[in-house]
Amino acid sequence: MRKLNITLIALVLLKTINSYSQDKNFKAHTIAFYNLENLFDPEDDPNKFDENSPIMAIKNDRSLIYKKKVHNMARVIADIGLDVTNNTPAIIGVAEVENIAVLEAVVNDSLLINKDYGIVHFDSPDIRGIDVGLLYQKGLFIPTHKSNHPLKIHNSTTKKRIYTRDQLLVSGKLDGELIHILVNHWPSRRGGEATSRWMREAAAKVNKHLIDSLQSKDPYAKIITMGDLNDNPTNSSIKKILKAKHKRKTVGLKEIYNPMEAFYKKGLGSNAYADSWSLFDQIMITQPFLEKDYSSFRFYKAGIFNKNYLVNKKGRFKGYPFRSFANDGFTNGYSDHFPVYIYLIKEALD
Repeated sequence: MRKLNITLIALVLLKTINSYSQDKNFKAHTIAFYNLENLFDPEDDPNKFDENSPIMAIKNDRSLIYKKKVHNMARVIADIGLDVTNNTPAIIGVAEVENIAVLEAVVNDSLLINKDYGIVHFDSPDIRGIDVGLLYQKGLFIPTHKSNHPLKIHNSTTKKRIYTRDQLLVSGKLDGELIHILVNHWPSRRGGEATSRWMREAAAKVNKHLIDSLQSKDPYAKIITMGDLNDNPTNSSIKKILKAKHKRKTVGLKEIYNPMEAFYKKGLGSNAYADSWSLFDQIMITQPFLEKDYSSFRFYKAGIFNKNYLVNKKGRFKGYPFRSFANDGFTNGYSDHFPVYIYLIKEALD
């Protein structure tokens, strides 16, 4: 892991570590989240309702297109945080993956195979056949616990269960330090934001329960909750249920900080629809990541990974994320979402 000398980042970190001398070195890791936009394999799974996945609409060269899609996903993952840490993400949560096989294909791509990524994945009961997962560099992170947690919601009229994605909890040691990661993909806004709001609020309650459970065992637990929430940072699921705060100085013990809200209020987003930007992809952290003692991992900064090659250059959706599938075909693009990330840093002991 590359060490960041404070002289290289002093202007950015001045407000938080201005008491440190100029020769301090820091380790830095990227923690990221990426919605991989319908990463399905080219086979029709009889046990899943995957017929409506975009790749199944393609009649010819489906296997070749799948390989291109996988490679494109690997390219993005390999690039996130590279300019700061000189490394790919230590940990990255992912969404819209069909099964563990597609994740194995991504981590075994030529751009990532030397990073030796491990995978945490559980099959979800989602009606579309998509799941969340977690990729981690085995040399940096060692999982000690992994579990999946269903969202049990029911149609108010038919009383039938609405099947959606499970939430993933992974605990483990990042460079020997215990952290907890929650990966989410909350219910969509199909039918309208107001009509579907209750489902995302229900998902937020599951998430809050998991966070509360971890904090009941250790109030100082370092928890990261991430995902495609299908809500913006100011929506009720995040503000009223999770009670996430956007001013780090106001975040108390056992509370949650959402660095993404500042981006949203500036008009920035991770996905676009009808000429309007949303910031559905978010990473939030608990208060212990905000302490000023850099003897253990602390939050440095957050970002939206929207490099030029991820942006559509022409046509009706110029300026939008350059998605993989459109008009029943493969665009050789990436995803309809930009990835998001945070950097964690701590003082490196020579």
